[in-house]
Amino acid sequence: MTDSQTLAAERFRAPTILLSGGVDYMMYSNFRQQLDAAPAEGLIVVELTTLGGDPEVARMMGEDIRFHSEMEPARRFVFLGKAAIYSAGTTFMSFFARENRYLTRGTRLMIHERLLTKTLQISGPLTTCVATVKATLHEIEASIAIQNEGFENLVRGSQVTMDDVLQRAPENWYIEANEALELGLVQAVL
Repeated sequence: MTDSQTLAAERFRAPTILLSGGVDYMMYSNFRQQLDAAPAEGLIVVELTTLGGDPEVARMMGEDIRFHSEMEPARRFVFLGKAAIYSAGTTFMSFFARENRYLTRGTRLMIHERLLTKTLQISGPLTTCVATVKATLHEIEASIAIQNEGFENLVRGSQVTMDDVLQRAPENWYIEANEALELGLVQAVL
């Protein structure tokens, strides 16, 4: 069901999958249970409210949406963001095609860079010290690449460029629903 027609508000009356709270493994388990029980065809509305959480869990949920969207064309997976879609919630939203992203009035998106808190202790033979520093650098570089893949998914088909995101994300970029619509990040505001 690849219909990209803008949906009327009444189509969101009874979302198939309801999620709220922190994006974590408990949310993922709840998401999977609801996804597994969802109809085999038709509109599948995924409603989310979150202040953020684990970006890797958001990516897991997003990959499930991407996979099912590609493998099951009789289903149309649509995102409905409600009130707050921060951080990992925006990452999850980025896995939905732009024409399948909706927000309720007044909802705020928040986009920021991934965070890392790590103490690097260097001790031992010099070659071991170099390996420890390189391993940390590789971890940071891989995390940046994953983060930027998500940013690219989010802005695809919109007026927002990667340069815009990379400039604003370090300072926590908050976007109100109507602004998100004007920027082309979502299909409609309900």
